Amino acid sequence: MGRVALLQVNEVEKSFETVNGKVKALEKIQLDVEKGEFITVIGPSGCGKSTLLKIVAGLDMAHEGSVLLDNRKVTGPSIEKGFIFQEPRLFPWLTAEKNIAANLPVKNKETKESVKQLIELVRLKGFENAYPKELSGGMAQRVAIARALLRNPKVLLLDEPFGALDAFTRSHMQEVLLDIWQNNRTTMLFVTHDIDEAIYLATRVVIMNPRPGTIREVIPVDLPYPRKKTDASFQEIRQRVLSEFEKVEEHQAAAI
Repeated sequence: MGRVALLQVNEVEKSFETVNGKVKALEKIQLDVEKGEFITVIGPSGCGKSTLLKIVAGLDMAHEGSVLLDNRKVTGPSIEKGFIFQEPRLFPWLTAEKNIAANLPVKNKETKESVKQLIELVRLKGFENAYPKELSGGMAQRVAIARALLRNPKVLLLDEPFGALDAFTRSHMQEVLLDIWQNNRTTMLFVTHDIDEAIYLATRVVIMNPRPGTIREVIPVDLPYPRKKTDASFQEIRQRVLSEFEKVEEHQAAAI
């Protein structure tokens, strides 16, 4: 008998009501994610990547099909599912340390020690008492990631968390996130538009077709960490992903 995946997305479908009638955003999404995997999801704009993430998080329950986490049906948001948005969404009146702790008592010895460890893990030592307005975009996003990790989620869901960052900061944040993943082995589901980022981070890359969003291909990335984007093995996988994207574009053009 095989292992049961930590996260199971079973025949998920999602439609929206518009002024022009019902529009199907997702169709028959089937995906199993093993504990400790780092899954990246890429596809054209409007293919339902973010919608899928919200369904997995329990933020959108108006869908068909089911999502199971640790073999239990997802029925709404919970601390078992951390969610990182495109922007940090920090409390401006709290320091970095207190934003990480949020509604947990920062003076509690166990919480304080966990916050301290996370600050070191996300490379924010020395900025514990800085307010959000005093942090760069990358630093603020690291606070948001640390806040999600403090709750010890079973899966961390990231919706284009580095999309607004400059190229240098984005590359640095990729390294920070890989450090976190390799230290904690938190299961990750990461949405991005960046093909190189998707390959650089992932154990598997999920490629989606345009609306209605379906899973076109799941490509394993059997490369050791740390990875070099200039390596021939990396470029070989990149070409395979690009080839699938060309088919996605053909699919999109045929649907118009």
